[in-house]
Amino acid sequence: MKSYFGKFGGQFVPETLMPSLLELEKAYERFKKNESMQAELKKLQRDFIGRPTSLYFAERMSKATGQKIYLKREDLAHTGAHKINNAIGQGLLAKFMGKSRIIAETGAGQHGVATAAACAKLGLECVVYMGEVDMERQQPNVIRMRLLGAKVVPVTSGSRTLKDAINEAIRDWITNIETTHYMIGSVLGPHPYPTIVRDFQAVIGREARSQILSSEGRLPDYLVACVGGGSNSVGLFHQFINDSKVKMIGVEAGGYGIRSGKHAARFAGGREGILHGTKSFVLQNADGQITETHSISAGLDYPSIGPEHVFLRELGRIKYVSATDEEALSAFRYLSETEGIIPALESAHAVAYALKLAKKLPNKKLIIINLSGRGDKDLPEMEKGLKI
Repeated sequence: MKSYFGKFGGQFVPETLMPSLLELEKAYERFKKNESMQAELKKLQRDFIGRPTSLYFAERMSKATGQKIYLKREDLAHTGAHKINNAIGQGLLAKFMGKSRIIAETGAGQHGVATAAACAKLGLECVVYMGEVDMERQQPNVIRMRLLGAKVVPVTSGSRTLKDAINEAIRDWITNIETTHYMIGSVLGPHPYPTIVRDFQAVIGREARSQILSSEGRLPDYLVACVGGGSNSVGLFHQFINDSKVKMIGVEAGGYGIRSGKHAARFAGGREGILHGTKSFVLQNADGQITETHSISAGLDYPSIGPEHVFLRELGRIKYVSATDEEALSAFRYLSETEGIIPALESAHAVAYALKLAKKLPNKKLIIINLSGRGDKDLPEMEKGLKI
């Protein structure tokens, strides 16, 4: 298993963590070849997660734009987002390794909820670290995590958001390394995490490829997905990487606009750096200090991005753009009123850019948008932002 994507990735961690990362890498290689584990994973994907999720033809949206637009409905997966794909996979892997305790971090709360649900299903102790700011704006998910049996630990340091929650989770992991597996929620962190998470999320793209060929008899012209850490987007994109005619677009959080400096668009305002064990693109100042991010979406305001994304951008295979808070809010309402689907704020960024893209293209282009999650958790923010 390669530890780098080009020059990005690697293992920039304290020496005390290296044995655990090596153990994880070796265990994952055995896990992939273990027929009973793979059969159990497929059974849980079908019966617990509810896969395959549908590829939904957005008829009214298509008619309004002149394109053929499909939504990959990860919002229909159990717990309401794509995060459960990775949580169940890593939960099984942790049991395979003989670990009894799971720790995780969460921003929007979807990974935390998925982790809590997976741990409840698999009989594992669960501790979730979450920044105080995120806990305030994602209260429904905090309640769900606690109901599922997880201990939710408020993080009061730094900006009190996702990056600080990751810091606390890493400290816990170092302290309790013998019994504990750190369930990273995105394609981030030291090797082998970016590869493991991508592999568990690649089910999205495998299904979408089969479904679009069944529905349309051809591959899509465009794939569009939001990008925080980047697991839902890599999950969709991975199966299409070698299809050169399929254009892929990742949508970052533009916040109040790139010129404002208050955003989380790593490619628009960041540069090469190391954060949380991996070399990637990071929002940082001239002294290398991590800069504050902003997004109306708690799941997109991380100051770095998965290393595979940076590699694919350098290859020119994926284009990265951004959508502002205002555009995401507008798209949130548009999809709700047009298709009867309330998306997560994260997903609304992808919808926002896809709508702009659709206006520029010749008619009848085939577009798949990854609807990474549902918007129940965002309703309090929506009420303020849209003045419902």
